[in-house]
Amino acid sequence: MARDGCLARVTAGFAVGGALGGAVGAVYGTYEAVRFKVPGLLKIRYIGQTTLGSAAVFGFLHNRHRFHDWVVELLSTSPSLTIQVNGFLGLSHGICTADPAGLERLLRSNFSNYVKGDRFQSVLCELLGNGIFNVDGELWVAQRKIASHEFKTKSLKCFISDTVQSQLATRLIPYLSSACKNQEVVDLQDVLRRFTFDNICNVAFGVDPAWLGSKNDEQTSLSSSFVRAFDYAVEISSDRFMSPLPVVWKIKRLLNIGSEKQYKEAVRIINDYALNIILSKEQSCQNKDEMEPQDLLSRFVHSSSVLEFHDDDEKRRFLRDIVISFILAGKDSTSTALTWFFWLIAGHPHCERLIYNELAASSPDESPCIFSYDKLKELNYLHAALSESLRLFPPIPINSRLAVSSDTLGNGTHVGKGWFADYSAYAMGRMERLWGADCREFRPERWLDENGVFQPCDQLKFPVFHCGPRMCLGKEMAYVQMKSIAAAIMYEFEVVAVDGGGCPERIVKPPYSLSLLLKMKGGLPVRLKRRKEVTGSLTHTPPPVLRL
Repeated sequence: MARDGCLARVTAGFAVGGALGGAVGAVYGTYEAVRFKVPGLLKIRYIGQTTLGSAAVFGFLHNRHRFHDWVVELLSTSPSLTIQVNGFLGLSHGICTADPAGLERLLRSNFSNYVKGDRFQSVLCELLGNGIFNVDGELWVAQRKIASHEFKTKSLKCFISDTVQSQLATRLIPYLSSACKNQEVVDLQDVLRRFTFDNICNVAFGVDPAWLGSKNDEQTSLSSSFVRAFDYAVEISSDRFMSPLPVVWKIKRLLNIGSEKQYKEAVRIINDYALNIILSKEQSCQNKDEMEPQDLLSRFVHSSSVLEFHDDDEKRRFLRDIVISFILAGKDSTSTALTWFFWLIAGHPHCERLIYNELAASSPDESPCIFSYDKLKELNYLHAALSESLRLFPPIPINSRLAVSSDTLGNGTHVGKGWFADYSAYAMGRMERLWGADCREFRPERWLDENGVFQPCDQLKFPVFHCGPRMCLGKEMAYVQMKSIAAAIMYEFEVVAVDGGGCPERIVKPPYSLSLLLKMKGGLPVRLKRRKEVTGSLTHTPPPVLRL
């Protein structure tokens, strides 16, 4: 058997190895920011719901809609790019940093001291079980080893590439073409969510839920039930993380009422769906006459044979947990990243034109708009534009860890035992000390050398894909997926944002919602125009020389 395949592109989208984490939970209540005379350190002190009333809650209420930008302001005014949060009434103590030296300690040199911890695991235990993104220690090592092997194989990369290209040609582009022909306004964020979910389910399970383009009469199907259940489970998991008083959802869970009752039912549907597929995969893997399937579950059924399990049920739970984890990783992260990308491009027509000219010069391999893996690698300006979009709008804006023991970060910040230790990728992309005076500008050229060739930067400065032992395994293929989708859409259509897109004036006040992922508030309503209708003589002309 050829076992050189492994998880790549779609799966991790961008390493969902974290969630909004302790910083939000700790700062999400009633508080007051107080600047102490401690060199380089800004502390946030909880003052609770006291007789101070509106004076205490004003800061949060005033900044809730722009929470991440408020965190940027707090971090940027600290000489160490770090703030400390002092808990109150049982809420957590911790720190949040945007300093690369702090990240080096958190994610690399003292990696074993900073874990996901009980808080993270308790929130996601029903959905992810003991999946790779929800565990530490030996459980994580075992799954990471299997996934890492699979990620490195050429056969899986080819399978994932073929899957996304096929679905672009047969589903996404025809769907958008119909909307274009009928002059419809479509929510591109929702379209991308549906498409990437279909794609990740194909890659993970070898099953197509057909969420994009589904009709009302299909809602009773098993796949549709799984789609709705998974979407709801992720929503409730996000609500759990964001809850200022976790005891509320825990009581609802204990009493099996309200949203927690519905959540329990959603997880049951997910488990039943996954188990049926696992049983089917086990049978197909035993059939030597069948062609070896390439999806992740089939690969994990094979590769997990080297592990010891007490019984078949334990092995099936293991397979369920690891595959559901990768579906969660790829479900919304890629679509979220692409939503912000198209918003920014719509507000920067000169960048849009440079990308299209680059695509036209390369030209797709077949109709409609399919670019090969090799041609995608040549699209330097598109790669730079996607990286610049990720810098400004990382799908996971804040990541959280828990300190096992007391420690001191590279910038001198003390982290106590049991404290949360967060880093804000969103804030790091907006730090003038890291990116220069134009850090809030969308400028893809910052990623290109004098010859127009893409140049990656230090992971500690750009931690969108994390770094250290938990570095995103699917980073390379995440870029391939994003580039495939962006290239296909932009080669066929001009995407016109109804609100005008992310022009320079709007970047400083981006329309995001406060959730685990940096989703665009209200979606991204767009109109589509065929390229031949808008480019005129520029169609298929070679790209201009990029001047930095």
